Amino acid sequence: MVSWHSIGLPQRIIIGDSVLESIGSQVSNMFPKGKSVLVLTGPNVYSKYYKKAKESLEDSGYSVSYMIAGSPTVDNASRMSEEVSKEKIDILLGLGGGRSIDIAKYVAISLNKEFISVPTAASHDGITSPFVTLRGFDRFHSRPAKPPKLILIDIGVIATAPKRHNAAGFGDLIGKYTSTLDWRLAHKLKGEYYGEYAASLALMSAKHVSLYAKEIGLGSKEGIRILSEALVSSGVAMCIAGSTRPASGSEHLFAHALEMVSKSPPLHGEAVGVGTIMMSYLFGKNWRKIRELLKQVGAPTNSKELGVSDQEVLDALMKAVTIRPERYTILGDSGLSEKAAELLARNTMVIS
Repeated sequence: MVSWHSIGLPQRIIIGDSVLESIGSQVSNMFPKGKSVLVLTGPNVYSKYYKKAKESLEDSGYSVSYMIAGSPTVDNASRMSEEVSKEKIDILLGLGGGRSIDIAKYVAISLNKEFISVPTAASHDGITSPFVTLRGFDRFHSRPAKPPKLILIDIGVIATAPKRHNAAGFGDLIGKYTSTLDWRLAHKLKGEYYGEYAASLALMSAKHVSLYAKEIGLGSKEGIRILSEALVSSGVAMCIAGSTRPASGSEHLFAHALEMVSKSPPLHGEAVGVGTIMMSYLFGKNWRKIRELLKQVGAPTNSKELGVSDQEVLDALMKAVTIRPERYTILGDSGLSEKAAELLARNTMVIS
C-alpha cells in the first residue's frame, strides 16, 4: 500500500521594500473587506509597527484590534485561544518574531481562523511552516497547524531588526545540512518515509545562504532578501514533506534541549547553528566549514558566545535524544553518554 500525506502551501507570499506600509491593500487582495483582524504581537514590535499596520488595514476597510502574544508555551497559547474565541475575529495576523507568529498560528488552527504571517525578523523558518513549536511542561511540543494563507515580508523592516536575530535565522537554515542527513538515515535504518524533493529543497536553502554569508552578516538588503527567501523555501519544504523532517534533525533536538536546560537560553537559531557544528562532526562532514560560516554572519559557535555554561551544553547533548524519541537521528536510540558528549563538544571547540 502506498503511503500518502496532505500538502498545504501558502497561497501568496510578498517580499520587498515598504510591504508593511501597503499591508491593507495586500490583505484586501486575499480577504473581503469588512473582516475583523486581530494582530498578535510583542511589546517592542507593537510600539514600532502596530500603528502603521493598523492604519493601513483600517484604510482598506478592516476592523483591527491587538493582543500581546506573551510566552511561547502551550498554556499561554491555550489561554489566548480561549480569550479570542469570545470575540468576533475573522483573521489572525502574527506581527513580530517567532514567538508572536507561533502563538498566532496556534490560535488560528485552534479556532479554524485564517492566518497571516508578517515577520519583523528573519530568525527562523516558522514564518512559513505548517507547524507550531511551543514549550510544554517537560519538553517542546511541535504540533501540526496550517501554513499562513498570506506571508508579508518587508525587507526594510527585517534589515532593521537586531543583527543577532537575523544571524539566528542563518543558523536555523544551516541546520538543514544535518537535518536532511538525519532524515535519510532514518529512512535507511528505520524505513521512515523520505521525500527526496522536500529534502533537496531544504538543503538548497542552506547551500544558498552559505554562498551569501558575508552579505547576510553585513545586514545588506540583498543579504536580508536572500535570507528571507531561503527561510520561506525551508518552510515550504516542510509543507511538501508533511512534517518538520527536512528542516529539523539532531541539531534541533540539541537546540530544544539546550533551551530547556539553560538558565539563560539562547535564540533558537543560535542553538541550532552550534548544534549543526557538532552533528556535522558526527556525520563526518566538514564541521569546520559550518563553524566558519556561522562566524561570518556573527552567529555563536561555542558555549561562551551562546551565553550558556559548558555543563549546560553537555546536559543538552545527553538530553537531546529524549526530546522526540520517535524521531531517529545520528544520536541513535539511546543518545550520548557524558563522556561521548564531552569529547564531541571539545573536539568541535564548542566547549573549552
